Amino acid sequence: MKIRVGVFFGGKSVEHEVSVISAVQAMKNLNEEKYDIIPIYITKKGEFFTNAVMREIKAFEDVDLLLQKSQRVTFINYENKVVMTKYPAKKLGKNDISYIDVALPVTHGTNVEDGALQGYFKSLGLPFAGCDVLSSAIGMDKYVSKVLLRNGGFPVVDGYRYSFVNYKNPENVVNDIEKKLEYPIIIKPVNLGSSIGISKVNTKEELEVALEDAFSYASAIIAEPCVANLREINCSVLGDIEFAEASECEEPLNASDILNFHDKYEDGGKSSKAGMASLKRKIPANISDELRENIRKTAVESFKYLNCNGVARIDFLLNNHTQEFYINEFNTIPGSLSFYLWDKIGMKYNALLDRMIELALKRFRQESEITFSFDTNILSNAGLGSKGSKL
Repeated sequence: MKIRVGVFFGGKSVEHEVSVISAVQAMKNLNEEKYDIIPIYITKKGEFFTNAVMREIKAFEDVDLLLQKSQRVTFINYENKVVMTKYPAKKLGKNDISYIDVALPVTHGTNVEDGALQGYFKSLGLPFAGCDVLSSAIGMDKYVSKVLLRNGGFPVVDGYRYSFVNYKNPENVVNDIEKKLEYPIIIKPVNLGSSIGISKVNTKEELEVALEDAFSYASAIIAEPCVANLREINCSVLGDIEFAEASECEEPLNASDILNFHDKYEDGGKSSKAGMASLKRKIPANISDELRENIRKTAVESFKYLNCNGVARIDFLLNNHTQEFYINEFNTIPGSLSFYLWDKIGMKYNALLDRMIELALKRFRQESEITFSFDTNILSNAGLGSKGSKL
């Protein structure tokens, strides 16, 4: 019997469209001899819709028309199965559409990659591929991950966090950043991906503009020093806390000082339908064998340290003169699921997806053996409002 895989994508995120591209790529590479593939599109309002045509990118050329022809759905756990049902429910006729064995979230950014969607799956009792709630949240928050990685002995650059409350007095924020850091300075939202809202600034005037831009996307930002003689090196990791392996390393070849959204998805001489696979890059990265192995080893160890699962991409900053490198950020659901990095070491995309689903089901089996409740008579003895009650 085939495994029914619900592929979730879209969502209330500035990376919504990128998610659609990544998900269509993934659905085209899932082995249809093993899986029944159920596309589940999350609108920018957080609504769930399904339609078989969503497996094709052309279906999204007119999203409003697509939704008119699609079925809005919701999910319930019924008799230990997660069932997809019509929403709103019809008074007459069958409402159940299908059940789902495992979720494959191919979502990017806030509200969907940051643990929120993963928490929904946990509440439903639905096995899901990728990082769990906590590691997803840590990976999305660039400051929290920086603090944890530093405590774990991993190389990261300094960073200073400022919230929207601090920014109520922009001048104080600017002065504090200038007191702590020398130009050039990197400003970025604390919890976004795809390089949205990131700026490299060299003057006070540029800093003021960058802060306004970053705060338009997030409620908190990070200011950090710019690594000198910068090169960016990325490496993907596949596995879980028990066993993980590293992909080949890549070096994105961006036209600007900082790799931005345009470099990633709108440039490269190819259609944006190729997603991250269209980015100009060198694979393998032109680095020494020793440096390559050090980066791959650090990627695996940090992946395990944050208890990641499935596939993630760890982005590094390299000082090309000193050969020192730093972990820049974790992408717990990377664009295109980083399949192009695994292809270079002989793992095809369908095999990568197989492994992610296997890991999802393995984690679900392990968690099913954990006791989450125990018998107690505390409610019968609570004595609400009585003398001596703790309530």
